[in-house]
Amino acid sequence: MTFLGYPVTELFLFFILYSFLGWLMETCYCSILQRRLVPRGFLYGPICPIYGIGVLIMILFFTPLKENLLLFYVVAVVVMSAWEYFVGWLLEVTTHVKYWDYSQYRFNLKGRICLWVALVWGVLSYLVIFWIHPPIQRLYERIPPWLVTALCWVLLVILLVDTVLTVRHLALMSRLISGVTAAAQELQVQFALGKAEWNDLLQTHSAQLRERYGEQVAALQESYRQQIAKLERQSRRFRKRYAHMRAVGRYRVRSEDIRAAADLAREMLALRKAERRKKSHRRNAGK
Repeated sequence: MTFLGYPVTELFLFFILYSFLGWLMETCYCSILQRRLVPRGFLYGPICPIYGIGVLIMILFFTPLKENLLLFYVVAVVVMSAWEYFVGWLLEVTTHVKYWDYSQYRFNLKGRICLWVALVWGVLSYLVIFWIHPPIQRLYERIPPWLVTALCWVLLVILLVDTVLTVRHLALMSRLISGVTAAAQELQVQFALGKAEWNDLLQTHSAQLRERYGEQVAALQESYRQQIAKLERQSRRFRKRYAHMRAVGRYRVRSEDIRAAADLAREMLALRKAERRKKSHRRNAGK
């Protein structure tokens, strides 16, 4: 089976390889900037599909333009920027989370793309098509067909399992974000209603108002805290990889609440460790 003259197995192996190389490049770049290991990518495995599909676009559509470098560069900048914008938009719509944001840079478009990154895409396209891919193509041609088929099946199964687990995780996190947002909005409504009636009837009905709204607000606050704690646990892996990720659109979650939940979780863990150490010391002293 072929696609635009290329065997599908060949394109799939190129996709996996360049997804890994893109993950490696981005991980090194972000780790240097943050001075700690930052394994990028939202999949569990060491791949970033945006780079794999991006390079396939380069191979399939930019290769015929090699004779005209100016046209090659302009097309690469436009097409790859459009691809990055589409991926950013798709992730925001499906997961309610913004994984990268170029808003701090000049000449950006909704924070999904910006001028300097677009120009870098053009340079990367040139390096891939003229310098990186040719030796990889020659190396691929030396691989026996049976090994190509075996590699494709093994890598496909691993990729599918990884994708299913990640989509399940993202769906759960998306539901938690929606739930936390709804809880926060309900809290605001209850506080607003309570404040309005409190101002009108403070002198005569203060006890009834406290009884009426106190239990509702307390229950909503507890529900909000529980959902924030769940969201903190579920988003921990993504926040480690994307330090500046945030909820988008009408789904707003206070980052201070998530950090507070993380701090509380660490404090509870430290308390449990201290209690275990005390119990261990008591047992040792009893012996």
